[in-house]
Parts: sequence; C-alpha cells; structure tokens
Amino acid sequence: MKKTILATLLSALAASAFADLNVGVTLSATGPAASLGIPEKNTIDLLPKTIAGQRVNYIVLDDASDTTTAVKNARKLISENRVDVIIGSTTTPNSLAMIDVAAESETPMIAMAASARIVEPMDDKRKWVFKTPQNDAQMATAIVEHMTSNNVQTVAYIGFSDAYGEGWWNEFSKIALARKLKLVANERFNRTDTSVTGQVLKVLAAKPDAVLIGGAGTPAALPQRSLKEKGFKGIIYQTHGVANNDFLRVCGKDCEGTVLPTGPVLVAAQLPADNPVKKSALEYVTKYEAAYGPGSVTAFGGYAWDAGLLLTNAVPVALKKGQPGSKEFRLALRDALEATKNLPASHGVFNMSANDHLGFDQRARVMVKVENGTWKLVK
Repeated sequence: MKKTILATLLSALAASAFADLNVGVTLSATGPAASLGIPEKNTIDLLPKTIAGQRVNYIVLDDASDTTTAVKNARKLISENRVDVIIGSTTTPNSLAMIDVAAESETPMIAMAASARIVEPMDDKRKWVFKTPQNDAQMATAIVEHMTSNNVQTVAYIGFSDAYGEGWWNEFSKIALARKLKLVANERFNRTDTSVTGQVLKVLAAKPDAVLIGGAGTPAALPQRSLKEKGFKGIIYQTHGVANNDFLRVCGKDCEGTVLPTGPVLVAAQLPADNPVKKSALEYVTKYEAAYGPGSVTAFGGYAWDAGLLLTNAVPVALKKGQPGSKEFRLALRDALEATKNLPASHGVFNMSANDHLGFDQRARVMVKVENGTWKLVK
C-alpha cells in the first residue's frame, strides 16, 4: 500500500513539474553591461508567477557580459532546465551568438538587445527569435531628424568596436547621407577601455557640428567625458543604449545637453494623455519604483517587462495546442508570439508578423535631453 501511495505521489509530482512553464533567462548582471542587466534582472522578479493558471518558473543566469558565457547559459537552460522559452541576452553580441542555440533546439527566444540583425533578415534560424528593444534604424532616423532640425551639417561618430557599434554606424551613416549630412570621422573603442584620447583627438580635428556616440551603458560615458574635457562645444548625441540612471551618474555634469532617442517608458509621466503607450508604461514604472525606489526605472528594465507582457499574451494561446515541456508547446508559443497584435507595452505597441519579430512603429520612440541631471522629453 505504501509503495502504491508513494508511486502515486511521485507520478503526481512529475505531472505537476511537467506542467510548469519554465522560462530561461540569461542577462548581463555583471561585467561592462551590468548597468543594463541589473534592472533587467530586477524586473524579472516582478513578472507574473502564473499565466493562464500555469505556474511559471524563471531560471535566471548571469552571462557577465560575455558572449561565450551567454551561449553556455542558453545551452544549459535548454538541456538541463528544459526551458520552454529564453529571455535574453542584454547585449547585441551575446544575443546574436545565441540565435544558433535557439534555432537548433527550436526554442523561442526573446532578446533584450537592440540590433536589427537579431531578427533580420528573417530566415529559418531567426524565425525562432523575437526582441523587445527598438531597432537601430528607428532610433537613427529620430537622431537624424533632430540633427537636420537643429542646423547640424557635419557629424563625427565614435562607437563600440563590436556588433553594436558597427550596427549603429551602418544604420546611421546610411540615413545621414540620404539627408545630406557630411560624416567627417568614424572611430571605435572597446567597452572595457579606460581612455579614448586618441579617438577623441581625431574627432575634434574633424571639427564636427555634432558627435554621435554609438555605445551602451556606462562605458558610453567615456568618450562623452573626454569630448567635454577637451572643449567640444557642439551637440553630443547618444543612442538608446544609455537610457539609465547609472549612465547619468557616471557621466555627471558632462551629460548636460545630451540628446538621445529612447522608449516612452523613460519619460512616461511626461507623455501626453492620449499617448497609447502611457498607461502601460506607467504601470511598469509604478511597480518597479514600488520595489526599488523612486526614480529607479530605466529603459532596460522595460525591455524585460515587455518580454513578460509578450509571454502573458502568447502563453494562453499556446496552451490550447500543447503542454509546457513539449515540442508542440514551443512551436505553438513561437506561432503565438509571431501573431501578437495591438499589444501596448512599456516601449511601444507590438504588432508582429512572419517578417517582423519586433513589430514596433514610431510610437515606440521619443527624443529626450539631459537637463539638470534628469531626462526631459523633447516636445
């Protein structure tokens, strides 16, 4: 009798474990991208523990901003933790490297990195990959529009010497040249560099009206501080990769006047009442600040929050075709994510399709300026 009861209990426990939805997360909580990964990690703790009555387990690993570790984490989450979906990683190089792992295992992946190359061009591998940050091209267009509206004629670029920096140069230079801006310098630096004096001197020698820094997180403050120290008086633009308070802290007074595009969540309270993103963005801001303090919200935590919203919307649909832990469920979840329509999130409104695994339009971007150490919406 005891053996029968034990067997029944073990069978019930196994069935229960099989029914759980396992979400694997790899992000950069340490290393050069930590200022981006920490708010993402904090946000994962705020995501729902049940979806459509299904218990959700989040298995969170730190890839330390390292591409090799991100790939190892993805493989571990799939092979050992049997996850149904992966959220991550934080940076473009890490996310690009994880695409093969997601495709090989036919596991949906929701990246929290910006490069359009993560989801474009669509192919048999990328059909398993989605992302929540705005594409570089969307943000580059906003920067170029601001430049032309402010009489900028010559521009210098200094960006990361990796896929993020190269992706931004490719998108920005194409749009800038089409709008008749003259590109006078193109320099690179590493995320771990402690000096960019040589690159900055070359930029200054080109005498640009404005400089665009193609970096992310606190490392992007290095060229900005160097430019200011050496007397640059033109406009400094940054990408949406710096939209967090750690960047403001590290950059300090040298940030004043910086202009950049970002998701609406960063200035949610400043959005007009009829903005379709305002309600959902404020919901995230309220929950995050209740947990981590006033003024603690960043755009990067919003990317994790939006991944959670995508899953909350797609999982109930996928459950009609399969149970978590099965190949059928993973395929159904991929299909449901791809079918996402009119879903307001903290950064925009998702409308995905077979050829668009981001699904954002112009409602996903605003321009902000640093004034008195805070983010101000540019009207």
